[in-house]
Amino acid sequence: MSFYAARQPILDNKQNLFAYELLYRESLKNIFPEINDDQATAKLIEGLQFNLGLETLTQDSMAFINFTHSSLLEGYPLLLPKEKIVVEILETAKPSKKLLNACIELKEKGYIIALDDYEHSNVWVHFFPYIDIIKLDYSLTNEAQFQQILTAIKPFPQIKLLAEKIETHAEYQHAINLGCDYFQGYFFSRPEVIKSVAFNPVQMSVIKLMAEMNKPEPNINIVTSIFEAEVSLSFKLLRYLQSPIFKRRKEIETIKQATIILGNEELKRFVSLLFTAQFSDNKPEQLSVMSLARARFCELMVQTHILKGVESSAFLVGLLSLIDALVDADINELMDILPLSSEIKEAIVKRQGASANLLQLCEMFEDADWQKIETYCQNININPDKTSELFQQSLLWASERIKAMQ
Repeated sequence: MSFYAARQPILDNKQNLFAYELLYRESLKNIFPEINDDQATAKLIEGLQFNLGLETLTQDSMAFINFTHSSLLEGYPLLLPKEKIVVEILETAKPSKKLLNACIELKEKGYIIALDDYEHSNVWVHFFPYIDIIKLDYSLTNEAQFQQILTAIKPFPQIKLLAEKIETHAEYQHAINLGCDYFQGYFFSRPEVIKSVAFNPVQMSVIKLMAEMNKPEPNINIVTSIFEAEVSLSFKLLRYLQSPIFKRRKEIETIKQATIILGNEELKRFVSLLFTAQFSDNKPEQLSVMSLARARFCELMVQTHILKGVESSAFLVGLLSLIDALVDADINELMDILPLSSEIKEAIVKRQGASANLLQLCEMFEDADWQKIETYCQNININPDKTSELFQQSLLWASERIKAMQ
């Protein structure tokens, strides 16, 4: 039986990955079963212990996990390591004396405690000495409520604010001005538009590499010459070959030899990785991971013959789908600059074409929208369980490649 968990990134005020929120999800073939919050919490903990594990899902980051009123009283958080989790008290929990005692016990044992989707009520003030984080839902909270919460927590300087469901840059800026320390949502994929884009020489070299590697028959001599003209790129290529991903013993003597050893497919992936690295300065690492994971997911969907007809463009469409967020530029202006086919540009900008269908499915997984996933899979006659496995494989693949470049 498959175990499903959605993960949503949480960033700090420098846009570095701070944690993931983990959410239990049922099998894609049974999206909304008769299951309550208590059962969901129990199944998530069981799955973390016996299936994927915290390490696999969070990759050394903290994990926010939802706990219901009864699961807190029964001590469920104690089943997970205090160093790895944030105990998130669901908004449905009732602020009783028993719950307060449970919070005091967790705090004494060293756990971090957060209040989810907080709406202020004076009774919760008794909990504030033991609370570390309060989550503000931007889809539900108005300005007056924000100010009410700020006033209430002022005597408790240890409490940090987490802004969730941030959908726009304006909301992100508002949350910063409000004093929030953590942010949850895909605000970073909707950048402010700037009027022009200027690429440095190394970035231009990577663009040239991408253009060459995207041809049906790349010219290795041209690829080699581009690498040789940029020492930093040559160094990264050699270092990449020495990573644990490739168990190679033969010594590399020339750049051309390195490109041949990698082979066209792996070289194309490496150039894509270079692209992500070069265009993601001062951006959260999670954004690079997401770009690569999208690319790999689209590629795997083609390779496993689940969907056909987009063999040459799927990887690139996935990779470039977040390029506007990576460089803070208008997507249409970027498409004018990049040497891409009209099919690829339409897939990225207009979400049209076969490759765009793969990209949209990947975005559904990112949003953990299992109802849409189920419907989509039924409409195009693909196996939802297999597709979920490919998405999880893509996340791990992307994380491994990012580490190999560091």
